[in-house]
Amino acid sequence: MTDLLNTPEDVQKRCQQFQQTFNSLADEIGKVIVGHRDIVEGVLTTLFAGGNVLLEGVPGLGKTMLVRTLAECLSLPFSRIQFTPDLMPADIVGTNIVMEDPDTGRRKFEFQRGPIFAQIVLADEVNRATPKTQSALLEAMQERSVTVGGETYRLDQPFLVLATQNPIEQEGTYPLPEAQLDRFFFKLNLGYSELDDLMTILDRTTGGTTPAVQAMMDGATILDAQELVRQAIIAPHVKEYAARLALATHPDGQFAPEITNRYIRVGASPRGAQALILAAKVMALTDGRYHASHADVQAAALPALRHRIILNFEAEADRVDPDAIVKQILDRTPSEPVLGTSV
Repeated sequence: MTDLLNTPEDVQKRCQQFQQTFNSLADEIGKVIVGHRDIVEGVLTTLFAGGNVLLEGVPGLGKTMLVRTLAECLSLPFSRIQFTPDLMPADIVGTNIVMEDPDTGRRKFEFQRGPIFAQIVLADEVNRATPKTQSALLEAMQERSVTVGGETYRLDQPFLVLATQNPIEQEGTYPLPEAQLDRFFFKLNLGYSELDDLMTILDRTTGGTTPAVQAMMDGATILDAQELVRQAIIAPHVKEYAARLALATHPDGQFAPEITNRYIRVGASPRGAQALILAAKVMALTDGRYHASHADVQAAALPALRHRIILNFEAEADRVDPDAIVKQILDRTPSEPVLGTSV
């Protein structure tokens, strides 16, 4: 792709193509998913940034339908894993089984691939499985590989895990380990539909016709778009702002406001800052720009940081919402650079 971006005209053309593709995908998904445009755009932002997304909401809000619809819009292999308390890690990644050669009668171990060997993987109700089973996703989500019996198997690219979970207060759920939460690029909270949207949903789901979507992108096109995102420009002072936002979640740190010191036990890792940068680049491209701004970083802050801060006991006792903390951090973190970077 580098050769395609030698002139300003080439850059502008690529940005326009990305913007059109992003909006067309969102519109196509909107044929099935009514409303929740911000959630759809958050999922697409994660896709083009090369991350994984966690969708949280009470049962019946369309989380699984959203993932299925996305898979239909992309010409990629799709698999669904229903997480239950009795699910085992081998049910996800696969296992070595004994196979007998029909001609020689000799037996040997042969690896049988699990459902993780797809490119769009729906981990449905991921927090209904035990932490041991949840951890089977860690290597796949971060390294894009699976190791079984001492042998490593690479996953095809692009690879995207879309996990759904019910609120932790629901019965029969297990909290996701912090290490796994950190590997989700975005956490998106899916709420209830408005009256107009609910009426449209009822018309579509209780009538005689079912909306259909068309495949719009293949793997090569997605990888091309992901490369364009990586090449988008972010100025040093904007990059520093994203770094200071992440550092502002660290209690007793140099940039921590009072609310961080009071309510946060563990702040965001460097993955949080990386998510801010990549998401800002995607948002810039969807706006027809090749450079990320402070506003883009701010727009990415909630979904990128809300699941990466661990609250202390006082926050739980005061029923403080992570979103409220991130919003106050945004309000108290100035955009002016402190390292003398040029604007």
